[in-house]
Amino acid sequence: MKTYYPKDLSTVEIQTILQGAVTPRPIAFASTVDGAGNVNLSPFSFFNMFSANPPILIFSPSRKVRDNSTKHTLDNVLEVPEVVIHIVGFDRVEQMSLASTEYPKGVNEFEKAGLTAVKSELVAPPRVKEAAVALECKVIEVKALGSEGGAGNLVICEVIAMHLSESILDERGVVDPYKLDPVARLGGSWYSRITPDSLFQIPKPLANLGIGVDQIPAEIRSSPILTGNNLGRLGNVRHLPTAEEVADLSHSSELAEMRLRFKNDAESWLDHLHLRAKEELERGDANEAWKFLLQKQ
Repeated sequence: MKTYYPKDLSTVEIQTILQGAVTPRPIAFASTVDGAGNVNLSPFSFFNMFSANPPILIFSPSRKVRDNSTKHTLDNVLEVPEVVIHIVGFDRVEQMSLASTEYPKGVNEFEKAGLTAVKSELVAPPRVKEAAVALECKVIEVKALGSEGGAGNLVICEVIAMHLSESILDERGVVDPYKLDPVARLGGSWYSRITPDSLFQIPKPLANLGIGVDQIPAEIRSSPILTGNNLGRLGNVRHLPTAEEVADLSHSSELAEMRLRFKNDAESWLDHLHLRAKEELERGDANEAWKFLLQKQ
């Protein structure tokens, strides 16, 4: 493990480490206007959702490290405290990236990026017609985090209108991550994408009040076969299988064959139990996994 201390690094070095490590970051594709009505459109990956009641989003246009100047987006929200935050899919990521170009003030990034501006309902900045998600917001506070290059400025936004394309909704009317196909920011020039093979679900601990990894026997916790993820899933069960459930599996032909094969090899017996438990965990059946782990030779 290599340790770094911000006090010993330049701002660029700090930024490089943090942007490479704190990933993936969602991207706010923000449209704003200045007091004269000039439109700006720019992406920001220092962004997330922070509240549902009230609905609050925060993004942060940082002061430029190079010359400590501020971005047009920040200048605009200080003049006209409104913004439309868009979530962009993979099909528009190159256009979004092009909009991040440091064009002179007054240049319309909608036009430069080849995107269509449409009138918003409740705020002055226009929406991106092609975006599947557009969130009209009023800016309730801008909090400067510093005055030097690299300092962030928290633009705290309350969502007052949400526009969702029906093309990204499932049959329940909920956003489908496969259909949204969002992109996220990594370090350097890297981005990431939601793809079918990158998606997975985990049972929410709040629904289970699980027993916890600390309640798992030491010989299981120290298994060289079970991963941290496996242990986390085992600790998420509310209770262990009953003695009857364990006994039912114990009498199965599979376990009978394993006992015969490893009757003189306790270590291999234990390893194979853990391997079978791992298979069940990867199928999503923690209860069945526990039945294997609780077997006695």
